Formats: sequence, structure tokens, C-alpha cells
Amino acid sequence: MSPHADHFPILDIQAFSEYPEQGYDLLFHELRGRNFIDRPHRHDFFIILLFEKGRGVHTIDFKEHKISDKQVNLVFPNQVHQWHIAQGTVGYQLMISRKWFEVFWPAPRYPASCYQHHPVFTVPEETYRLLLHEFIAIKNELKQESGIFWELIQSRSKTIGLLVNKAVNAGRGSADHLRIHPVIGNLLDLADQYFRQQRSVSFYAGKLNISANYLNVICRKNLGTTASSLIKDRILLEAKRLLKVSEMSVKDIVYELDFYDHASFTRFFKELTGMTPSQFREKN
Repeated sequence: MSPHADHFPILDIQAFSEYPEQGYDLLFHELRGRNFIDRPHRHDFFIILLFEKGRGVHTIDFKEHKISDKQVNLVFPNQVHQWHIAQGTVGYQLMISRKWFEVFWPAPRYPASCYQHHPVFTVPEETYRLLLHEFIAIKNELKQESGIFWELIQSRSKTIGLLVNKAVNAGRGSADHLRIHPVIGNLLDLADQYFRQQRSVSFYAGKLNISANYLNVICRKNLGTTASSLIKDRILLEAKRLLKVSEMSVKDIVYELDFYDHASFTRFFKELTGMTPSQFREKN
């Protein structure tokens, strides 16, 4: 976990368990009807949502995604999310601990950061039926009074991960957006690691063993933007998280994100959002 993570109130998976003393690594919840999470928050575990039918909005890292039928939503550890789910929605949710996360997410074709940037996609009918079968099987296994067969649940979790990867790799839904140059995925991963200390394109290009000019060429060709913009986007995301989810003062956030002073942070934030940090924090 990041040494900076204590700035956020982070919900542990046991906070959602009926039996927190058991220390479960996986929980199942059904979503039926209206459901609201008004205050953005984040978890230290992975969430996969399968909507049978649904309407509403799921906001993940401040990007709004419309909820629809036969849709998969992914929320990674430390991402900020909230939702407004409308009446008539039916969905199924798995919460999976960090310890089980790598088992659940078997060798994705694209970097995890790409999935984090495109966490919502619709799956074909056949894939939906297969996913639903695994979700319900996990639900039923968790109810076994004679003892839960955790190895079977772990195996079914891995199957769900494989089915999600298959749907993405098949080129449906948002997969076209995920099929970016691998260098960009690596850049996003590096930005997650170094954005507080490093903002120059040349630093990231050096880590990738390419020139800064070539890195920009790849970004422009694949995303229509610059490497510098992607780095700024990562800094902006953290600023939004701190403003909305932490109780840090703006002054402390300026220091945390290594800006020269309050004015430089405000200029940066307003240039990218059209609002001052204080206006963003106060906005509902």
C-alpha cells in the first residue's frame, strides 16, 4: 500500500461482512432497486459488478459511467467511487481482498492501468450467462452451513477473471480503447509510481528506454494527446481524490503533491478543471 494512503479513509473488506471476525477474502452482495453512495470513498479491495439490468450512474475516479444491462463494472483497490442506482436495477457484486486479487485477475492481456481507465463495458449474452452462473454458484457456496469450500470459490473467482479477459480480448465493448500501445500502459503504471516526484517527460522516457520525442509520438498517435498531459492527468486525479475523500487542508495537499506554492497548485487545477481546488471540494 502506498505510504500516502493514510490520507484517505479507506474501507476494509471486513467492514462489509456480516461476520468480520471470520476474515473472509471474498464477499457477495446483491443489488436490487434504488441504491445510493453519495459520498465518494475508496476500498483496499477489488470489486466486480455484474448488472443483469440496470439504470443509473457509477462514478469511478470522478468519471461518470451510465449503468446498463449485461454490463461489467470494475473498481480497483484505491480507486474512488460512488453511484446512484435507479429503481428496477438488478446486479451482483463480488468484493475480493488484495490477497486474492492476483488469483482473480489472471495474466490480463493489457496493463491493469488500462482497465482502470476503461472499467465499464457490456458483455455478449453468452458471456453474461457464464458470468452469472459463476456469481450465483459463489453465492450458494458462501451459504453452506456445513462449511465453505474456499478452494472452489477461489477457482470460480479465477474463472470470472478469465471470462472478463476473454470478453475484453474479443474486441467487444470498450476493448478497442484498451488496445493501446504497450508503452502507454507502461507509462501509466510508471506515472502511478512516480507522479509525486517526477513530472518531466524525459524522466519517464528514460525509464522506458526511448526518447522523449518518440514517447510523445506514441501518445499522440494512439490517444491524440501528449505524454505530459497523461502525467498531469495522474497528478490531477490524486488532487481530486485528496480534495474529495481526505480531510487534508488545501495547504497540506499543495505540500503532498510537491507544488511550489498554493498559487501554482491553484493555477494547475483551474487550468485543467475550470475550478479552483476549493470550488471543486465544495461542489456536490
